[in-house]
Amino acid sequence: MMSAPLAETLPQPLSRLDEAGLATLFTQARTANSFAGTPVSDEELRGIWELARWAPTETNSQPLRVLYLRTPEGRARVLKHLAEGNRPKSASAPVIAVLAADTRFHEHLPEVLPYRPEAREIFETATEKRESVADYNSALQAGYFILAVRALGLAAGPMKGFHAAGLDAEFFPDGRLRSTLVVNLGHPSERPWFQRLPRLEHEQVITWA
Repeated sequence: MMSAPLAETLPQPLSRLDEAGLATLFTQARTANSFAGTPVSDEELRGIWELARWAPTETNSQPLRVLYLRTPEGRARVLKHLAEGNRPKSASAPVIAVLAADTRFHEHLPEVLPYRPEAREIFETATEKRESVADYNSALQAGYFILAVRALGLAAGPMKGFHAAGLDAEFFPDGRLRSTLVVNLGHPSERPWFQRLPRLEHEQVITWA
């Protein structure tokens, strides 16, 4: 079995984001619940993945798949599968992204993990392991996706309130992809945020050993 090749050059030294960057991604980041009518361009949508695709995943598996819906017809096909309380949020968004896990991500491993050519065959027969990798790493990539949205100056409204089986039958009928998250995308309206809820403090989360 071959090991991962060493990089030919050292990466640039790590640098800290400035306060504006930290605020955009974390401290002032909010879930948008309503959106302005400002269009979102193809370049902006491609730019989200151009950022998100570089973040790491297990065995470089990259199982996340993204379906963008912008037409009235496409968005209507999503809305009927959302929880009733979530429909107005998505109806106001110029773009709805359906994030899904590719349960056959391993077919791409010869391309994205070339030093482990045997990995494709291993995952082909290890169905339970393959689905676990797809579920966990697509969720990890969904987080990267949301950060990329914010980094490009757009607002994200991620939601789990939808009928997954119905959404999969609507858009992924062959069963290969499984929807995991719906993310409303666009520019925020004048009053898009709910009041921020409390966060757990350090002593409630962190232990030392």
